[in-house]
Amino acid sequence: MAEVDTALSSGLKNRHVTMISIAGVIGAGLFVGSSAAIATAGPAVLISYAFAGLLVVLVMRMLGEMAAAQPDSGSFSTYADRAIGRWAGFSVGWLYWWFWVLVIPLEATAAATILNSWIPAVAQWVWALAITLALTATNLFNVAKYGEFEFWFALLKVVAIIAFIAIGVLAVLGLLPGSDVSGASRLFDQGGFLPNGIGAVVAAVLTTMFSFMGTEIVTIAAAESEKPAEQIGRATRSVIWRISVFYLASILIVVALVPWNSPALAEAGSYQAALQVMGVPGAKAIVDVVVLVAVASCLNSALYTASRMIYSLGRRGQAPSAVMRTTADGVPRVAVLASTAIGFLVVIANYLVPEAVFTTLLATSGAIALLVYLVVAVSQLRLRAKLEQEGAHMPVRMWAYPWLTWAVVIVIPVMLIYMATRESSRFDLAMTALIAVVVVVIGIVTSRRGRRSADLHLDDTRADRSDRV
Repeated sequence: MAEVDTALSSGLKNRHVTMISIAGVIGAGLFVGSSAAIATAGPAVLISYAFAGLLVVLVMRMLGEMAAAQPDSGSFSTYADRAIGRWAGFSVGWLYWWFWVLVIPLEATAAATILNSWIPAVAQWVWALAITLALTATNLFNVAKYGEFEFWFALLKVVAIIAFIAIGVLAVLGLLPGSDVSGASRLFDQGGFLPNGIGAVVAAVLTTMFSFMGTEIVTIAAAESEKPAEQIGRATRSVIWRISVFYLASILIVVALVPWNSPALAEAGSYQAALQVMGVPGAKAIVDVVVLVAVASCLNSALYTASRMIYSLGRRGQAPSAVMRTTADGVPRVAVLASTAIGFLVVIANYLVPEAVFTTLLATSGAIALLVYLVVAVSQLRLRAKLEQEGAHMPVRMWAYPWLTWAVVIVIPVMLIYMATRESSRFDLAMTALIAVVVVVIGIVTSRRGRRSADLHLDDTRADRSDRV
């Protein structure tokens, strides 16, 4: 019987991994969704982004420490398996896979809305399925194709943000031709810097936190590069300036020029509202193109990330063995198709089932980001000692270990408790808790069965040896 290939390729080039790491934090949430956070906290949303960004920087540093020492396509799921137990790796792996599977219909629908506004003759659901099919194809060839697409998607997003910041700085300084706004008076003239109090800043942290989901993809992608440890180290070291430039600088431009309570923020999104205030012609068309690229990039990454996570689960015996099969190019085709199939079903459900059903499905992923970050912190806390005992090479090390790690372990449950006190986030938290409990129970049961099977196999082996003697 021919041996089935189960190894991934190492086809990602250095420039692919570098650009994936740079653009991992840039999604449609920055260009459009940030308006919700601004409306909640006002100009003080900068504090929310800074706090959420700091938390992500610490989590990425912890993840980078583990990933640089032991690169793996399962990333934090694998490390949870080793540090906490098989049930933990199983649970966080499947929850993370579910999160990205749900991202597929979200991003496909967002892209379809833009394309449908350009060409109304084609139904929105047709656009959604077409773009999902197209990006599934890029993930089925080889990992270098995914890397190439993501490189150009990411480059366009980075250029767009840098251009926005440059134009915004000129506007703030009063040097932008045709613009009637200047200065940074909007930071204080609409009820002050903290118009809704410190509670609103904390509430906005929850919104901003989910904008950063995706920074960890580089630790998954780097496992398929030629020098994974080097790439992971470089990516985790650069996460500070990436968040500072892409988020803090661009949001500062928005809140400096656009009143935080302007209806334009909710109607058009933060970037479009800012460009309109600056008098940039064709602001809507520009933002539509940029958001379409950002959405396509996120969908591309969602398909890639979901497939690699379920592939890793298969390698550890925690998913059907078929997902381990790879093509001659090292692509886990079954894993890609399995993830895409679920995404397709949810895309179709988005148009066929009542809206309440789709909303409930989305709510199940509402707090998964925080659960993943908590698992990363606990895993690093326990795995660091093991790595040092084994004398493993650790090119990346967590700062002020274990104190900063413990700070993250304490802060995240506090944020989850705060979510439970807010009516707007209570349903999301409850649905996430429900699916998490179900997955954890399944994980505990399967890990016990696996341990029992291993013990039985060991007993049979010992009995066989005794018979031979």
